Amino acid sequence: MTATPPPLLQVEGLRKFFPITRGVFNRVVGQVRAVDDVSFDVREGETLGLVGESGCGKTTASRCILRALQPTDGRILFRRKDGSVVDLAPMTRPELRPLRTEIQMIFQDPFGSLNPRMTLFDNVGEPLLVAGMSNRAERTDRVAELLKLVGLRAEFMHRFPHAFSGGQRQRIGIARALATNPRLVVADEPVSALDVSVQAQVLNLLLELQQRLKLTFLFVAHDLSVVRHISDRVAVMYVGQIVELAPTDAIFTRPRHPYTAALMKAVPVPDPRVAVGDAVLKGEVPSPANPPQGCYFNPRCPFATERCRREPPALRELSPGHFTRCHLAEELSLQTG
Repeated sequence: MTATPPPLLQVEGLRKFFPITRGVFNRVVGQVRAVDDVSFDVREGETLGLVGESGCGKTTASRCILRALQPTDGRILFRRKDGSVVDLAPMTRPELRPLRTEIQMIFQDPFGSLNPRMTLFDNVGEPLLVAGMSNRAERTDRVAELLKLVGLRAEFMHRFPHAFSGGQRQRIGIARALATNPRLVVADEPVSALDVSVQAQVLNLLLELQQRLKLTFLFVAHDLSVVRHISDRVAVMYVGQIVELAPTDAIFTRPRHPYTAALMKAVPVPDPRVAVGDAVLKGEVPSPANPPQGCYFNPRCPFATERCRREPPALRELSPGHFTRCHLAEELSLQTG
């Protein structure tokens, strides 16, 4: 029997709190719990979709993993090319620098993520220069190879970003992210700013590149149809916590958390004959600066009990690979349509 390889990325108890200050002396009067006890792993070669409403903490979690933000607490274990496992959370900037080539990011905005004063050669080749490739001829060959890889012509490298459409700019951003041959790519809503027709092209490109280059993706998104198309597993976030984590098919066919079921009902169906139910949840999303006692979802949950209002549920495994943060998960029969 073949042993299961350890995950490429393992996040344990990740927290990121932002202080709330008031007064002349900036006295701390509270905390915004943007990411509150998040744990998951990403296996090598897979795509894990991280989904949720705006403000749920998914982008903050991804930026903590990239160490663009310093986590408040928790561990971020990353397996390097040599097999060693390092904890990214406590590392200083000099300690992180050798790891930057192995973890890269595709940004959401293809218009704001490229320097408009730099040509494609400089935009895509900058990570190579930072990584130590000082020979300009070598960088030119590598940039030409990367542009061809994402479906652009090599002669485009001497043009500026303003000469390209949104979809082409996102391809340039993907080329830049792949410049240093990373093992983990964090994609922060990489298609949300694009037209629907272009979204499909970029998603198919990511799938093709994943197979060709053996990439691993952490795919952050709020569009469930996009997540279903590209992800192997899905983690659903609500007010800074993961409320459900399961394989994609299980999430979409048999969710075990009421919030996940409500999200599935809200997905529009491209058929005018299909009636759309009133799937809108009652109430407002709680503030991460003042989350409710007990289960964070209890003020909006139609199944909430006194236990839900009093006792915070833990993320637990209901079936192999299917985790949920709900006291009543075994009792509920949730519908997705």
